[in-house]
Amino acid sequence: MRTMTFADAIEDALANAMAKDERIIIMGEDVQMIRVNLFTRFGKQRVLATPISEGAFVSAAVAAAMAGLRPVVEVMLVDFIGVAMDAILNHASKIEAFSGGKWNVPLVVRTACGGGYGDGGQHEQSLWGWLSHIPGLTVVVPCTPADAGGLMLSAIDHEGPVIYLEHKLLADYWLDYLGAGGRKTVKYDVPDQGARGLVPVPLQPIPIGKAITRREGTDITMAGVGVSVHRALEAADTLEQHGFSTEVLDLRTVSPLDSDALCKSISKTTRLLVVDEDYRDFGLSGELAARVLESGIHFKYDRVCTKTTIPYCRDLEDHTLPNTKKIVEVALGLLKL
Repeated sequence: MRTMTFADAIEDALANAMAKDERIIIMGEDVQMIRVNLFTRFGKQRVLATPISEGAFVSAAVAAAMAGLRPVVEVMLVDFIGVAMDAILNHASKIEAFSGGKWNVPLVVRTACGGGYGDGGQHEQSLWGWLSHIPGLTVVVPCTPADAGGLMLSAIDHEGPVIYLEHKLLADYWLDYLGAGGRKTVKYDVPDQGARGLVPVPLQPIPIGKAITRREGTDITMAGVGVSVHRALEAADTLEQHGFSTEVLDLRTVSPLDSDALCKSISKTTRLLVVDEDYRDFGLSGELAARVLESGIHFKYDRVCTKTTIPYCRDLEDHTLPNTKKIVEVALGLLKL
């Protein structure tokens, strides 16, 4: 085992995969600068800088994947993926079904997500619920360095399109960037664990669609992805002081969803609290409740989510996004019903 940052684990996965398979290329805005180590090692034929036109270069990546390459295309922020949604919604996700399995699109769209640093609702969304709503897309959201690297390996090997979401509060290079340009007084609520951790040598793939229990408990289950898992773990420590035992389930993959792991946990605790930085309405939090209900389990339920457009003002943003204090308050209410 070795200690790595979240971002370095992803880069290690990419470097290992690119060394083994010449079909893997990286495309995106400023990637020759942002991924300078990969650019230096693999050159401009495999690390391709593109114009600032997400619709154009994601569409080109779909065609490249159909032609036999395995592109990892970088959309700087998930908020900007809307510009490329025709390529993702109407082409990448549907080609395998429309061709009867004769064509596939082994494409990874890597993009940053999440808030907590004062950049407003056009730069801080999560959107994994929206993207997972589309049949044919796989959506992964790691929360530890080992999972960040392992899920990237699995995403590259996957034979269909994968949306790979990395939370900015877990990636050190994003924090360095966001803290520059006169924002050095801004404080980020970064989890103590997550941005740096143990990673196996060699890096191991993480199965897509397989959740993991980060903490065993008996009284309540908290489920989420990304930074929300770390918020839930922090809240679990506080709840323990109140005499309650919390199980924390890291879904790791939003689509496909590990319903078996979810239902197994709820069967034990009989309470579910979903912690989700994505929007509350019509999203992951409601889908989790539906999956458990459809399994026939009787349980108590609540959720802590982003309810509305994320404001620029940091104080208002703190009221909008999930945080540990909110999670504890809602969990105590659920436990005392």
